[in-house]
Amino acid sequence: MANQYCTFRLGGHLFGVPVETVQEVLREQNLTPVPMASREVSGLINLRGQIVITVDLRERMGLPARDEHLEATNIVVRTSGDTVTSLLVDKIGDVLEPELDRFEAPPDTVVGRVRELVTRVCKLDRELMLVLDTDKAVDIDAAARSY
Repeated sequence: MANQYCTFRLGGHLFGVPVETVQEVLREQNLTPVPMASREVSGLINLRGQIVITVDLRERMGLPARDEHLEATNIVVRTSGDTVTSLLVDKIGDVLEPELDRFEAPPDTVVGRVRELVTRVCKLDRELMLVLDTDKAVDIDAAARSY
């Protein structure tokens, strides 16, 4: 289980997060807006009585906005500070367990805010899987400082 990744699609890219960081995956949820929150915060969801912030990864990474008619998926992750956050993604994928020798540093073609949030890439048979650093992805305060 140490090398398993929950994958998802976002803006045409394949991303992965370590399975052990994923609490659950939910269809698009009703969001409660947060007044004066940063652009990356889509809102709050009520997860069985626990209030969870939702981060729009498209906004966080500077990718184009999702088409309004497309439904998003929520991946609820636990970060190192044991914080629970929901990541808004385009589509959930499979759980993959790639060989360790397929991983390497992100190439120069991974640019901008995406590069800041990716720790490494994994060469799969047909594409690259970008490994997302969930701690950095949910750190909205750091994002606000970088603008």
